[in-house]
Amino acid sequence: MLTDAQWDDAQRRRDQVSTWSAAAGIPLFGALTCVAMFISTLLGRGAWRYPIAVLAAAVIGLPLIVALTKYSTTESAKTDSRLREMSHQLNQAMHTANEEATRRDSQASRQRFESRLTNALDMAEGEREVFEVVERSVAIVQPGARSELLLADNSHAHLVRMAAVGFEQGETGCQVSSPDQCPAARRAQVQVFADRDDLDACPKLRRRTAEHASAACVPVSIMGRTVGVIHSTRDTTYTPPEEELGNLSTLAKLAGARIGLMRAMAESQLQASTDTLTGLFNRRSFEERLTESRRTHPDLAVAMADLDHFKDLNDTYGHETGDRALRLFARVLRESVRSDDLLCRYGGEEFALAFPSCSAHDAVRALEKVRRNLDEATTVSGLPRFTASFGVTEMPAHLDLPTALSRADTALFTAKREGRDRVVVDPSLATVAAADTWLAPGDDSQADGDFFGGPAAVNDVPGGSTAQSGATSHSSP
Repeated sequence: MLTDAQWDDAQRRRDQVSTWSAAAGIPLFGALTCVAMFISTLLGRGAWRYPIAVLAAAVIGLPLIVALTKYSTTESAKTDSRLREMSHQLNQAMHTANEEATRRDSQASRQRFESRLTNALDMAEGEREVFEVVERSVAIVQPGARSELLLADNSHAHLVRMAAVGFEQGETGCQVSSPDQCPAARRAQVQVFADRDDLDACPKLRRRTAEHASAACVPVSIMGRTVGVIHSTRDTTYTPPEEELGNLSTLAKLAGARIGLMRAMAESQLQASTDTLTGLFNRRSFEERLTESRRTHPDLAVAMADLDHFKDLNDTYGHETGDRALRLFARVLRESVRSDDLLCRYGGEEFALAFPSCSAHDAVRALEKVRRNLDEATTVSGLPRFTASFGVTEMPAHLDLPTALSRADTALFTAKREGRDRVVVDPSLATVAAADTWLAPGDDSQADGDFFGGPAAVNDVPGGSTAQSGATSHSSP
């Protein structure tokens, strides 16, 4: 590589040659003339002296001229060579600088895209909004392409389209049905197929009906596990540039991280708000949800439930059987009531239930259904048969939760005292419907109906809401 010192030295030598040539030329010319004239005087007379002088000057001066010319040419050639070398190095430097500038511009563009994408994902409050961000992003990164985000379902056996851009109504996308069938997901590497007719093209891509097709597949990982892919196709041969693939990879990485964080937070919140054994709300979450529910449903019914002879079940068959009984009872509760009813494992074998926009009348019918479903479930579960008792009260807008639960617990104690396996209504209620009117023994048609409306709704039951004092109980048929 030519240095500045070498170039300066070449310039200096060239200037020296010019200076020396000029300085030595005049004296040499004078000396050469004198020598030539002297020789012509010795060898010739008259007019012959002049040709002899010229010939003598030529004979004596030619070697000097040749030597000086050769030296000057050599130095000029060295200077020209170094000039060409410097020009070549300058061109290389400019080329390298242009490449570096292009790389920096591309990197800056990717950083801007990543920053804006991060902000958009941070503002997304749920997975649906994350998918919307993905759709907008792929439309920017790959305009004109058909792109989709495919993620595995809970079983990790099937890929489900979560986001799509560029597809016509009803148009299908990637034919891969599971993560194991996708080369990108299976290898956890970006896969680019420039032409479906290439030897190493994806088999699913070769089945497309277009004359030409290309695809780029970027794996999506959630919490360290590859569970999906961003799949982009065109009906032409196409090799995406490095910047485009980099942006797709950034999108896949950040979207996967955001979805993973949301799912981890949701799981953490679920674990913090639910009982680990039964999956029902714990006491704190039950109270919080009930407070929220009362904003839109100020009147509701509250019940306390308890498994009968649970200690004997544990002592006789072991704690594992007791845990299975608690889980079975929780499952029966979930399957027997509405999705917006609140279910809580209050402690041990005791449970709390809340029925928004319901009266004690409605709650009794719901709990009778729970009793009947529990009896059927224990029959087929292989567990020893066990029952449950319930106490029900109403919680109008002016009543606080501790007072309502205390009244329901008092009714539950009455149910225990009267023989268990029954529903007892809080005796402090001024107006309740007679138990035999609500659910006459053997009247399965009403019990099987929807106790919150429909053919067996409480307002359709004859004789509803008659005054009665004292506890109202329901023994199993």
